[in-house]
Amino acid sequence: MSTDFHPAPPPRPRRDPAYKPTYRPSPLRDGARAFLKTLLDYAQLMRLHRPIGIWLLMWPALWALWVAGNGRPDETIFIIFMAGVVVMRSAGCVINDYVDRDFDPHVRRTAERPLASGRVSPGEALTLFVGLGLVAAWLALLLEPLVQLYAVFGALLAVTYPFAKRYVQVPQFYLGIAFAWSIPMAFAALTGTVPRLAWLMLVAVVLWAAVYDTMYAMVDREDDLRLGLKSTAILFGDADRVIVAAMQGMVLLALFLVGEEAGLGGWYRACLTAGAIIFLYEQWLIRDRDPLRCFRAFNNNHYFGLIVFIGIALDYLFR
Repeated sequence: MSTDFHPAPPPRPRRDPAYKPTYRPSPLRDGARAFLKTLLDYAQLMRLHRPIGIWLLMWPALWALWVAGNGRPDETIFIIFMAGVVVMRSAGCVINDYVDRDFDPHVRRTAERPLASGRVSPGEALTLFVGLGLVAAWLALLLEPLVQLYAVFGALLAVTYPFAKRYVQVPQFYLGIAFAWSIPMAFAALTGTVPRLAWLMLVAVVLWAAVYDTMYAMVDREDDLRLGLKSTAILFGDADRVIVAAMQGMVLLALFLVGEEAGLGGWYRACLTAGAIIFLYEQWLIRDRDPLRCFRAFNNNHYFGLIVFIGIALDYLFR
């Protein structure tokens, strides 16, 4: 028989149900949490959690870089332009929310944005915008003087666009110029000139931006009418779908002419055909003008930009 003896463990003390642990504040921990929360609010103010704007600004830049660089753009210029896309889109969102800070709280879709909800102050927003502007200026200084000249005009477009909704009946076209301005900059950076091909591509992107931003404006049409803001969705009225379809056709025609001017072949034309199918799908989405479906159609334009770039890249790759 074993003589080992194992005493029973002592009973665990029972916790008093009324007991509540005392919170001991930690300045370091609380400060870190507040700092992270502020960073998150800034990131949301820059719309980094919604990258669709980055994609829509990036695709025209990539189209131009690949065409101007004959399928092999300079690596340094490529990196500068991609960084510039993120910085300028972020700066544009910040200044847009700053200008619209008295309107956004009254629009259902924008009421919870950091500036509209009071999580970020107007002074903080302006400071962030200036910081982003300084980064953009530094990136521009890395490029040639001709590109810097175009960059100054691009910055003016980004700063003044938020005011266009108050005075211009078609602010979507104004936005289109801002989103397409990377095209002449890319040609100037890679070739030292801005040829007719660049301006033809710019026209295509301006029309394309008017297409998707009209879809975006269809989401907020009722709120914009109530607040007295202007948009193509309001201007077009019941003819909005027909006019959007006409503009989609003009985008495809302009991009076809871009391909002819640049000497792009079968891969590009095939992808442009796929882009036409994407446009047809967007027309189906907005057929009832349902705000959620209009917003889906707006987001869907990311795939149009992607498929056009695939066509350009494949055409140069298999030459």
